Amino acid sequence: MCYHAAQERNVRLLEKRYRVKRTELFDIRDNDFSAYHFNGYAHPDMLFIPQESKEELIPGLWGIMPHTQHGAYQNDYYKKIAPKGGGLNARSESAFDHFIYKWSIFERRCIIPLSGFFEPHKFNGVSYPCFFSAKDDDVLSVAGIYSVGNDGTVSFTIFTKQASPWFAKIHNKSGDKRQIVLLDKELEKEWLRDDLNENHIKELFNVKYDDSLLSAHPVSRDLFSRSIDSNRKDIKEPVDYPGLTI
Repeated sequence: MCYHAAQERNVRLLEKRYRVKRTELFDIRDNDFSAYHFNGYAHPDMLFIPQESKEELIPGLWGIMPHTQHGAYQNDYYKKIAPKGGGLNARSESAFDHFIYKWSIFERRCIIPLSGFFEPHKFNGVSYPCFFSAKDDDVLSVAGIYSVGNDGTVSFTIFTKQASPWFAKIHNKSGDKRQIVLLDKELEKEWLRDDLNENHIKELFNVKYDDSLLSAHPVSRDLFSRSIDSNRKDIKEPVDYPGLTI
């Protein structure tokens, strides 16, 4: 499951990459909403492209909330659901029947741009964070959905699916092996189409992303620390650990 991500690109570059414009509802500067490390459990504001306004980048909280939830009580809500993953990820297999997801899957899908993401790798009983990114340094387009609360608070979640053999080998925790749903560049806009039915959406979930386009390597275990600031440029740099190979 993906609880840690990076989005280092400034807003101007994202606008050019996706041919969109930042929303005029907020005063968004070029360097806003970027980070070397977004810790999902802090429920940061991040930019995404919404189905309802396909030509815009808008901010939302990472961690989807029900459309009936009032944003003023978001901290209480996130604290309550933290043991269940904080709403950071959504299983694609539950997209059409989950009590939150079913309200968004047809009309509120979104693309979350990431410059990379972090997943743990178990080795000799110890977890080591690994950084995944595009080999060509392009932005990764992640499939998600968003919700708009009864007071206008916007929140989103990232879809996951069964991991490919390559992902499962690296993100090798025991039990169900998962990976985030990455969209091929040719299918990014397809994901935001208004006329998709359930079968079309499932087909997009099941498209196999070409793992050979990605790279992964171990990084500093500072990423897991609660007392060390890991939102720093070197957090994605490779770290050698004795005996550990990816």
